[in-house]
Amino acid sequence: MSLLPEEKTPVKESFEEYTVLIYGPPKIGKSTLASQFDSPLFIAAESGLNALEVYETACLDWQTFLNICKEIAKGEHEFQTIVIDTIDQLYQRCVEYIRDKHGVEHESDLEWGRGWAAIREEFSRVLTKLSLLPYGLVFVSHSEEKEIKTRTAQITKAVPTMTKTGREVVLNMADIILYCESVMTDDGEKRIMRTKPSENWEAGDRTGKLPKVLPLDYKDLHDAFYGNNGYGENGEEGADQ
Repeated sequence: MSLLPEEKTPVKESFEEYTVLIYGPPKIGKSTLASQFDSPLFIAAESGLNALEVYETACLDWQTFLNICKEIAKGEHEFQTIVIDTIDQLYQRCVEYIRDKHGVEHESDLEWGRGWAAIREEFSRVLTKLSLLPYGLVFVSHSEEKEIKTRTAQITKAVPTMTKTGREVVLNMADIILYCESVMTDDGEKRIMRTKPSENWEAGDRTGKLPKVLPLDYKDLHDAFYGNNGYGENGEEGADQ
C-alpha cells in the first residue's frame, strides 16, 4: 500500500478542530473564554479555576500529564476540547521531568545544550501527539512585556510568559493566537482579543477568517469564524480597531 496521498487534505471547517492559544494578563477572562469551547476538559497545571464550574483534572507533574494524555487518546469520554491551563506551568513540569530523568539540578548542567534539546523534544513530541487527536486543543498562558531591539528602535512587545524554547513550540503549533487585553474607548474600559500580529504583541490567525480585533467573548469569536454577526468570511469587519 502506498504511503503517498491520492487526494488533497480538506481545509478544517469546524472551529473546534483548530489549536488555539489564549494569553493575556491575570484575571482578564482567559479561562472563562476557554470554558465556553465545546465540551472542555481542563488540565490544570496551576490553580485559578475556583470561580469556574468545569471538568478539571489536576496535573502537578509531567508523568501525570502523560497518563492523562493516554486516557484522552482512548476516547472513552465525551470531551471535545482539551484545555491546558496554563501551558506556562505545564512547560515547567516538563523541565522538571527532564532534570530528574538526567539527575541534574539545571538543564544547562548537561553538556553541549543537551538539556535544552531534550526539553524541547519531549515538550514538542507530546503536544504534537495530543494535537493530532480528534479534539480541539486550547493553550492558556499569561502575558509579559519584553523589550525588543530592532535596527531603528527599542519596542515593548507582549508575549506569552514562557522561556524561548517553550514559547517557540507553542507559537508554531497554534493555528489561532489570541492576545487578550483591556483598552480604553469612548464608552469606557473594554476587554478585547487581538488576532493579527504586530510589533507590540504576538497574535495570529492561519484561517484568515477573524477580524483584527474582537470583544473578549466566545460568541463573537465563534460567529466571526463562521462569518456571522457582520464580520464577513474574511474577517474584514467587526469590532473597533
